[in-house]
Amino acid sequence: MKPLLAFIKKEYLEAARTGKITILALLFALFGILNPAIAKMTPWIMEMLSDTLAEDGLIFTDIQVDALTSWTQFFKNLPVALIAFVLIFSDIFTKEYKSGTLLLVLTKGLSRYKVVLAKTALLLSLWTVGYGIYFAITYGYNAYFWDNGIANNLFFSVAIWWLFGAWVICLIVLFSSLLQNNTGVALCIGGTVLLAYLLSVIPKVKAYSPIALMNTNSLLMGEAEIDAYIKAIVIAASLCIVCVAVSIPIINKRQL
Repeated sequence: MKPLLAFIKKEYLEAARTGKITILALLFALFGILNPAIAKMTPWIMEMLSDTLAEDGLIFTDIQVDALTSWTQFFKNLPVALIAFVLIFSDIFTKEYKSGTLLLVLTKGLSRYKVVLAKTALLLSLWTVGYGIYFAITYGYNAYFWDNGIANNLFFSVAIWWLFGAWVICLIVLFSSLLQNNTGVALCIGGTVLLAYLLSVIPKVKAYSPIALMNTNSLLMGEAEIDAYIKAIVIAASLCIVCVAVSIPIINKRQL
């Protein structure tokens, strides 16, 4: 257990030293501020554009914004934040292959499967903390300006999107353990998510696809029931386990 904890500590220190944690924190904090800011500025922006839009035959009446407007923006910005996370940490294993540092760790007695678990724990914890910062800032500003009670199933919506992000992060572990470069990792993750999206178009598959976890607007507006997401939750959680489990034999067989 001590070698594992020491390795996890090393991973955190390295992520901090390279500035990845700082970048991640600033990114999530910025997006957290932008959500209510964009909502508050929407009426002003539309007023500024009203004359131009009127010339095109578009007339806008007074636009009312509330916490629901901000929460909708919250979920719109999440894919961008997740993509940034993938780009920052897509080298979680590939950098080890290039530098040869993983071999040094293994010679000190740390099992390969523990390396996979440690790196998975690192990524999931950073995603959770960053996501928590993002949520807390948006929630605080929304509570100050409006009333968060207007958003239905808010915490459930936030939780299932976190799970979608966790699945993507487990894909980072899988493809980074398999491939040699960051570009290939990012492309494979993007291709897998795109495939899941295309499959979700099929009516019989839609309820099982992890992509369903991104569809939170209906939940926020009270138009969808929580039960409709149970199948996607089970599939996404299972895929997380499968991705990490498959990564272990890949690392075990890899020549370092």
